[in-house]
Amino acid sequence: MNAATKAGAAKGWSDEQLAVRVAFELEHGSCVNLGIGLPTTVALHVPHGREIIFHSENGLIGMGPAPAPGQEDPDIVNAGKKPVTLIVGAAIVHQADSFSLIRGGRLDVSILGGLQVSARGDLANWKVPGAQGVGGVGGAMDLAAGAKKVFVMMRHLDKRGAAKLVETCTFPLTATTCVTTVFTDFGVIDCRDGGFVVRELAPGISAAEMSAATGAPVRFAGETRADQQTNGDTRNAIR
Repeated sequence: MNAATKAGAAKGWSDEQLAVRVAFELEHGSCVNLGIGLPTTVALHVPHGREIIFHSENGLIGMGPAPAPGQEDPDIVNAGKKPVTLIVGAAIVHQADSFSLIRGGRLDVSILGGLQVSARGDLANWKVPGAQGVGGVGGAMDLAAGAKKVFVMMRHLDKRGAAKLVETCTFPLTATTCVTTVFTDFGVIDCRDGGFVVRELAPGISAAEMSAATGAPVRFAGETRADQQTNGDTRNAIR
């Protein structure tokens, strides 16, 4: 683990702050799919006055947040089989119709977790090589390929301190060149022009720490490739 990793551990966004930041990115009136795990927390933090239609691939259009304890309905669950609620005007549709919404390009944003994201926007989020008891890729490949925008929400480093933003994915792929933006505890990183472009740094995270914790070269918003070549040697030397 390098110095930037140790320094970054106590900095950046918490999981809740990360959910708030992702929710802020969603446009009023969007139809948004929430992946299993951390992405489900985004529904709790939609800015006041902004209407977002949350979708779950098992057939919910108009999914609300988790119910209060004791108010769970076993017939109303998300794709991860977790209890959820329905907003006024919600629809429950056949799974085939739900996937036609995804595959037909009608989903504005898909928010997925990630194991690795490559510099060109490839996503690996369904299997760690060698892991036992892991099923198939499932609907994640449809969500990654069919949405107009794909947001990946994850920690910047894995449990061993290794970078999850990499030059090339080494884990089995979910989809290629699909990721629009990655939101991590270190900041907001766009996948653009075949590389990572840092749009926003989380509180307490420096440009040097971002570069050191990322497994591929990064540019910063407003920086050209020529600037990167001039400045990159200094930043990347910490990696």
